[in-house]
Formats: sequence, C-alpha cells, structure tokens
Amino acid sequence: MAESLAAPIAARSRNLAGQVVDFISERIATRALKPGDKLPTENNLMTQLGVSRTVVREAISRLQAMSVIETRHGIGSFVLEPRREPFDLDVVPASTLDDVLAVLELRISLETEAAGLAALRAGERDLAGMRTALDALDVVIRTGGDSSGADLEFHISVARATGNRYFVDVLTQMGAALIPRRRVDSAGIVHRDPQAYAELVSREHESIFDAIARRDPEGARAAMRMHLSSSRERLRRAVAESGGKA
Repeated sequence: MAESLAAPIAARSRNLAGQVVDFISERIATRALKPGDKLPTENNLMTQLGVSRTVVREAISRLQAMSVIETRHGIGSFVLEPRREPFDLDVVPASTLDDVLAVLELRISLETEAAGLAALRAGERDLAGMRTALDALDVVIRTGGDSSGADLEFHISVARATGNRYFVDVLTQMGAALIPRRRVDSAGIVHRDPQAYAELVSREHESIFDAIARRDPEGARAAMRMHLSSSRERLRRAVAESGGKA
C-alpha cells in the first residue's frame, strides 16, 4: 500500500515544482525579475505559492539545470542572462553614401519602436546604462575622437532596455554599419562646426533619454524618429552641397 501511494505523491510534487518553475520563468519573461536580480527566498516562495520547501528546492534545481538562475552558497539565487542562439544576419557593409542613407532609413523603423518599448520597460539599471553611454559619447565627440563605438553603445543600451534580445542582436551584429559616423564626417557635417554639431547631437540623444526616463513611449518614439531623420537629412544636405550623389 505504501508503494502505491508514493507514486502519486511524487508526481504531485513534480507538478507543483513545474508550477513554481513556470511562475519564476514568467516573472523573468515579463522583466519583473531581470538578469542579476535575486530570487525571493525559499520561505517567501513557500508562503506566496503555498508549496513545501521540497517543491521550491526542486523548482530551483530545474531552473539551475536550465541555466536560468545560479545559486551562490549562503547568498541566494540570481537570474542569469538568457542563453542566446546565434541570430545570423548576412550584413553587407554600407559602401556608398546611398547605402548609408538606406541604413538610416532602416534604423528609423527599427529604433523608433525600440525607444517606445524602452520607455515602457526600462529599469533603473537600464537608465544608468544609457546615462553612462551618453556621457561617454559626449566626451568622445567633444574631444574629436571616433564616436562610432560610443554612439552604437547608446543605441544598444536603448535596445537592451526593451527586454527583447532581438533588438540588441540586430543592432550588435550590424555594428558600425548602423552608426555611419565616419561617412557622415567625410561629408563635412561635423568639421564645419564641431562644437555646434556635438551640442546638437547631444540634445537629440538627451531628448530620447529624457522621454524614456519619464516613461513616455510616444515621446521616446518621436525623439528617436526625429534624431535619426535629422541625421539622414543632415547627411543628404551635406552630400548635395558638396556636389556628391545622395
């Protein structure tokens, strides 16, 4: 008789553990728990979900095996960065100014929505990352260095705040092709008045950041659209004035 009861009890425990796994996974998917966040304690989960310690520990073990969390002895369990399968893009580098204009057109559609989602989902760490990227970008631009890497990092930090890894993957894999600073510089936009250009770009980036920080998705979309559309227009104008082909 004891053996006949053991199987149903074990099965029920496994089912309950699965429900705890689903609960934690859903909180991670909705970014209620983000990479680096500490999970609630065993006691908290037991009380909140009405399950035993055995069930909670089984769920934690499963999440560890799935590489969703890691447990640090004596400290607690923490959410890991999600595992990423390669997102393969065959990106052809922009080789002409027409190509750069086409890339900017792509960015307008992609990053406008990313900015709106970031305004809805960004946490304090996301905002801190954007602020750090903006400060680094301002320093590079004002000192006359190559700002393409710092510019890309700001836009990736906005994409990261969406919680959608595909925005990050696309921007990262496209890399410098999405931030054609060298080609923009070669058109003479920056060198006409470096200080004025730096201040203009800084204001545009700050507008994006401010809208995200105040949780204004439409404002963030508008600021990003304006920034990228203005970049495209500045390039088009500079090329036309230099007698080049836009």
